[in-house]
Amino acid sequence: MPSRTRKYEAFYIVKPDFTDAEVQAVADRYAGVVSSHGGSVEKAAKWDKRKLAYEIKGFKEGNYILMNFESPTDQISELNRLMKINDDVIRHRIYLLEE
Repeated sequence: MPSRTRKYEAFYIVKPDFTDAEVQAVADRYAGVVSSHGGSVEKAAKWDKRKLAYEIKGFKEGNYILMNFESPTDQISELNRLMKINDDVIRHRIYLLEE
């Protein structure tokens, strides 16, 4: 039985010393993960570099990325795992959007 697809929002922070091209490459990597697991990405947009409210993993700033996507419910744990083990992502959060 195929898994139900739902709308999600992934918000993550990338290291501040990355160039715009490197930040875009990270965003493209996760958009590719969603697409390869049967989902579709509405948009993946880099916000900008901002000062963090508190220091995370030794960083005081970070590049913010917001990705809106639709994905099967059973694939979210894989995206979460990949973000967790990537050293380029200093903090991430995946939200389920209400219908």
